[in-house]
Amino acid sequence: MDVVLHRPTKPFITSSSPSFSAAHDRNHYNHVLLSSFRLHRITCQSSLSSSKSGHGCSWMQDNSTGKDILANSKRNHGPLHSVFPPTAAAVSSVKDLFEFICAGPLIDKLGFTQETIAESIDKWLESGVHICKLFKLNDLYLTTPQKARIYHYYIPVFLWCEKQISDHRSTFKDGDEIPPLVIGFSAPQGCGKTTLVFALDYLFHTSGRKSATISIDDFYLTHDDQVKLRQNNPGNALLEFRGNAGSHDLSLSVETLTALGKLTKEGLKMKLPRYDKSAYNGRGDRADPSTWPEVEGPLTVVLFEGWMLGFKPVPSEAVKAIDPQLEIVNKNLEAYYDAWDKFVKSWIIIKIKDPSCVYDWRLQAEIQMREAGNPGMTDEEVRDFVSRYLPAYNAYLPTLYTEGPKGSHSEHTLIVEIDEGRNPILAG
Repeated sequence: MDVVLHRPTKPFITSSSPSFSAAHDRNHYNHVLLSSFRLHRITCQSSLSSSKSGHGCSWMQDNSTGKDILANSKRNHGPLHSVFPPTAAAVSSVKDLFEFICAGPLIDKLGFTQETIAESIDKWLESGVHICKLFKLNDLYLTTPQKARIYHYYIPVFLWCEKQISDHRSTFKDGDEIPPLVIGFSAPQGCGKTTLVFALDYLFHTSGRKSATISIDDFYLTHDDQVKLRQNNPGNALLEFRGNAGSHDLSLSVETLTALGKLTKEGLKMKLPRYDKSAYNGRGDRADPSTWPEVEGPLTVVLFEGWMLGFKPVPSEAVKAIDPQLEIVNKNLEAYYDAWDKFVKSWIIIKIKDPSCVYDWRLQAEIQMREAGNPGMTDEEVRDFVSRYLPAYNAYLPTLYTEGPKGSHSEHTLIVEIDEGRNPILAG
């Protein structure tokens, strides 16, 4: 049975945490809050000595619980949630938030220090306000997992992307047409990569820079071509439905990524392909071009995400040992570097300890859909769905994690290890 993967129509995440009253003017509040950030920078700087002495974060906790509700959006933007109990917390001071930021697992990896964070605290906190606005969260009343997702994950990654863009642009001379930097996001299904990209895209736009988002899903074969692929590979469950290498229109990929690289001036426009996963009772088909979103130059960055982005072929004997059906997929993968990976200049790799997390995350999503009264896969259907991807994960993730994608460079690659709650952790 194929899987119906509906693409939501409008991103909207809510929290049960209390919000400000209707009488409270939000714009005035944001103005006062951001002014407070600037006034409190000295507070953060003066807290360095106490932070270095080992004092922990003093977020005020209470017994409230929060549950994020994801409504429809054009892509699957997962809610800011964790599998852990969502204990709510109120911000007690900018100093406490500063200490919370400094305790993040990515801080050392990204080369941040307490001093540099103190100097840029306004940007951290203003970015936090923007993300909370995007996801309809009360920025002064976040659950602990939400705080971690925002200040330990999304904002640090955003700042890393900004540095990559700066490095990219520095390689061009004054007067040159600078193509957008393509940042590739390789991350397993269900780990929150689409929501991460959604948040980053929003932060770029709020800072006045134009960005475009594209997914490998947008390059799936048309329904008719997918039927031909299945007929040409009878009995191969890995190519029965869309997903694995061989089920993508690589010429469309090259055409799209090449065109995006040319959006360097005002007035230049193009439409981005999209895929309708609900078509043909869930079999899927390319969306009508009239519905494709339009982007306009000059683009600063292209955010390109996918579960198998950066995968590269391994010896035939290795894939046969994992699953004989994977041999043709491995062969198909040989063409993917020229179609996808060679366009990517900076990489973000979301690392998981065990591919079985994909099953757990998919099951969580389907249970939430069923509880909300929407169509959702049964547990057995989820197991069948994930089983078609596990051979590729087992074959290609080890090399991706140890060697990186073909053509990648360590100074332009960020590996973020996440836990079962989809939050970053210190690499083991």
